[in-house]
Amino acid sequence: MSADYTLDLRGESCPYPVIYTLETLQSMQKGELLQVITDCPSSFRNVPEEVLKHGYQFAKDPVKNGQEYLFYIIA
Repeated sequence: MSADYTLDLRGESCPYPVIYTLETLQSMQKGELLQVITDCPSSFRNVPEEVLKHGYQFAKDPVKNGQEYLFYIIA
């Protein structure tokens, strides 16, 4: 899946993955795809909750890849 933007948030603890993801989505054009990479365990729950609450959609289900979590979000 080819993303328009990638946000690498490895090493950032919560709530920063949620904050940076929402800020980035707000600056993107509607329909663009954002890939978010994080290694904060609570972001696997928090990012999807907040993204959906703010009206964005996922291009595919969140993925756990070892210690990393991958999100593909449509702006």
